[in-house]
Amino acid sequence: MEPILECKVLTKRYGSKEALSSVDLTVQRGRIIGLLGPNGSGKTTLIKIASGLLSPTLGEIRIAGKPIGVETKEMVSYLPDRPYLGDWMRVNDIIDLFSDFYRGFDRMKALEMLNRLNINPSDRLKTMSKGTKEKVQLILVMSRNAELYLLDEPIGGVDPATRDYILSTIIGNYSENAAVIISTHLIADVERVLDDVIFIEHGRIALSSSVDGIREERGMSVDALFREVFKC
Repeated sequence: MEPILECKVLTKRYGSKEALSSVDLTVQRGRIIGLLGPNGSGKTTLIKIASGLLSPTLGEIRIAGKPIGVETKEMVSYLPDRPYLGDWMRVNDIIDLFSDFYRGFDRMKALEMLNRLNINPSDRLKTMSKGTKEKVQLILVMSRNAELYLLDEPIGGVDPATRDYILSTIIGNYSENAAVIISTHLIADVERVLDDVIFIEHGRIALSSSVDGIREERGMSVDALFREVFKC
């Protein structure tokens, strides 16, 4: 089966600074991948290029064999690392917006998940806690029938119980034909759901491996290996 994401010599420069440097990467379908690295390592830059929000300086990136463009935007569902919805909006309004904008948006799935979390679709975002807003944003992203889900810090600002719900939502709402890339610093929390990990440092891939491979070959958890590779 064709990989969902391929990067070849992918480079992104801001003036003289390289945010990504000659990244070669292949991501297969049916996998949940942790994109892990210190602050400023290039995680968000890579995710934004894959989602079509940034253009590379050099190199090539393809989603399902296609260059980034209108077709790939329909395949990719992106959760940014900060709130992007207007506080004045009601959840119902946002669901209407997503239904109009994305052909593959499953309104019933979104309403079902909101109901399970006791979130009233008539409520405005400004009346909600930070954690509840993050749940709403994740529900919207995971209710799209996409082929690649790009989640930038999806559990950063929420309590442990909410983290568990978010991770179970991610696992339960993507198909075998899709892949999920999760960028996070909370490795111990997400490790149990990951199939593969990509370590990135100074815009370069430092390691790409299956989680099982790390445990078998190195005899340690992903969290322990991360601390060892990136220790100050």
